[in-house]
Amino acid sequence: MREIIQLVVSFTGSLGFAALFNIHGKKLWFAAVGGCLSWAVYLAVEFITPSPYACGFWSTVAITLYAECMARIHKTPVTVFLVSATIPLIPGAALYRTMNWMLMKDWAKFRKDGIYTILFAVSMAAGMTLTTIAFRMAWRWMYRQRRM
Repeated sequence: MREIIQLVVSFTGSLGFAALFNIHGKKLWFAAVGGCLSWAVYLAVEFITPSPYACGFWSTVAITLYAECMARIHKTPVTVFLVSATIPLIPGAALYRTMNWMLMKDWAKFRKDGIYTILFAVSMAAGMTLTTIAFRMAWRWMYRQRRM
C-alpha cells in the first residue's frame, strides 16, 4: 500500500512540474507517467539492492530510454519528458540537510550528507549520459541500415 501511495505522489509531482514547464495535451500526461515510471523502477531495484546509487542509476537509465522513445513518437525534445520524469529522484531532502549541517557548522554530518548527495547526483548523471549515448548510437546504426 505504501508503494502505491508513493507512485501516485510521484505521478502527481511530475504532473505538476510538467504543467509548470508549460507542457500541454498528451505530452503532459506522458511526462507524468515518466515520473511514475522513474519511481517504480527505483522501488523495483531497491528490492534487489539496498544501494541508493544503483537505484538512482537504473531508474535514470529507464526514464532516459522512455524519454528518448517518447520524444521520437511525439516529435518533441527529449528534455520535455526527461526533466519531468527525474523530479521524483532529485535528492532535495539530502541537499537541504547538507546545507543545514553546513550552517550549523556540524562538519561530520555535512560531509556525510554532502557525499551522499553528490554521489546520488553523479549516479543519475551517469545513467542519463550512458543511456543517451547508447540510444543515439543504436538509432544511427538502425537509420544507416535502413538506407542501404
